[in-house]
Amino acid sequence: MFRSLKVRNYRMFAAGGAVSNVGTWLQRTAQDWLVLDLTHGSASALGTATALQFLPMLLFGMFGGVLADRYPKRPILIGAQTLMAGLALTIGILTMTGSAQVWHVYVMAFLLGMISCVEVPTRQAFVVEMVGRNDLPNAIALNSSIFNLARVVGPALAGILIYALGGTGPIFLINALTFGGVISSLVFMRKSELNLSEPVPRAKGQLREGLRYVLQHEEILMPVLLIGFVSMFSQSFSMSIALMAREVFGAGASSFGLASSMFAVGALAGALLAARRARLSRKVLFAGAIGFGLFQIATAVAPFYPIYLLLLVPTGIALITINTAANASVQIATSPEMRGRVMGIYMLVFTGGAPVGAPLIGWLSELGGPRTGVLLSGVLVLVGTGAAVLMTRLITTRVERSALAMA
Repeated sequence: MFRSLKVRNYRMFAAGGAVSNVGTWLQRTAQDWLVLDLTHGSASALGTATALQFLPMLLFGMFGGVLADRYPKRPILIGAQTLMAGLALTIGILTMTGSAQVWHVYVMAFLLGMISCVEVPTRQAFVVEMVGRNDLPNAIALNSSIFNLARVVGPALAGILIYALGGTGPIFLINALTFGGVISSLVFMRKSELNLSEPVPRAKGQLREGLRYVLQHEEILMPVLLIGFVSMFSQSFSMSIALMAREVFGAGASSFGLASSMFAVGALAGALLAARRARLSRKVLFAGAIGFGLFQIATAVAPFYPIYLLLLVPTGIALITINTAANASVQIATSPEMRGRVMGIYMLVFTGGAPVGAPLIGWLSELGGPRTGVLLSGVLVLVGTGAAVLMTRLITTRVERSALAMA
């Protein structure tokens, strides 16, 4: 389960990431709570903030993948993490001084999204340079475990700190400090022990080349399309947790943090189960997608808060199962010189659907209540799973016919 940790560079990266991820989840919880405070509980405003954070990935995500292939990945990551720390510090100061307005949160969310366009595909492609191809699935699963362990600790801790410190401002400042963990791990890595891929020389048509590569490889296309449909609505699920906890069950900040942590407990369990697997098959991929849709529907009709909390655990297991299986499947099937561009496309569909899904679920939640929004989100995940299968078959058939015609 923990075999990738034998690699010193990855061990340092994982330790730094654990600290930074806790800070990230502190900030995510604080950001949602700050928006709700500033807008007096507006679901649409919360959906807008979520959408703005993911909109840049939709617009520019593939270009970030091109940069990840062209330039050394470690310096890119150090620069990106430093900029993110600066944004957290800025919004923290604004909030502490009482100057924060909702448009400040919108701007911060958008700028975070811009940085993520480059940082996320670079970080995804950097994992194989630390551990090598054989341990890649395990490292991806452990990354998910670390991320979701932070998701367990972060929201609950954020709820306590918001209450204890009298607001969300200090939370942003704490997050700014936690970036030091991952930045220092990157700075002090042993470069000689990295499996560095050769940077791809700058040339015309590299973005189109990446798109053609995905379309021509069915084993990459299927998980990319599937994760695109699922993540369109999974990215808004943390927003839905806030709405369900606050608006349906009348929970305060600490109880909202508990709900997010219960979801993260399931996600952590799913990641650890994935880490034990030597191979993540297509059956696992589809089981995660269908399970996530069904359990969302179940949470939407939960009659009491304790039952809702319990249902969040299998929902988290299902979501992290499909996320881990899709990520590992795509990276293993991709050649090194294309990995940055392919992961740019993967992260585009993984996060790029949020500008559509988050406002839609926010609007539906205001129109029919949070339960309606979550229920329809689950139904749409199931529909999207079927659509991914159909689209993969149609695209693969068309590509094959085009290749035969050219031959």
